[in-house]
Amino acid sequence: MCIFCDIAAGKIPSHKLYEDDTVIAFFDVNPTSYGHCLVVPKEHTDSFLDCPPQLRDHVFEVAQQLANKLEKRLHCDGINVLSNIHEAAGQSVHHFHVHLIPRYVNDDHVTLAFGEIPPVDFDELEKKMK
Repeated sequence: MCIFCDIAAGKIPSHKLYEDDTVIAFFDVNPTSYGHCLVVPKEHTDSFLDCPPQLRDHVFEVAQQLANKLEKRLHCDGINVLSNIHEAAGQSVHHFHVHLIPRYVNDDHVTLAFGEIPPVDFDELEKKMK
């Protein structure tokens, strides 16, 4: 079993924000920001790529509800919503989950950097995607 399966099963304690029959949400034990939480399906699925559509949709419905609640209750200035897929993208627990990372203009230690790559041949890229 994985750590998120154990949390969902109640074998490992967590600070829950939400729970229903298929989804659990809890504060991240290694938060990137104040209020950083995870929305996790109880059913084990490796990543966003293989999560059944109905379950994936419910995870994002819960994430949206909680993001609105975080914004209202924590008075954050923004929220990052992300799901990492595979190690190269930063996935460290191989169980689909969505991060809700509140952002604060005057007190923020989060760094997300998006650089630019050399010019892209979009015609070639489109061919690869067909």
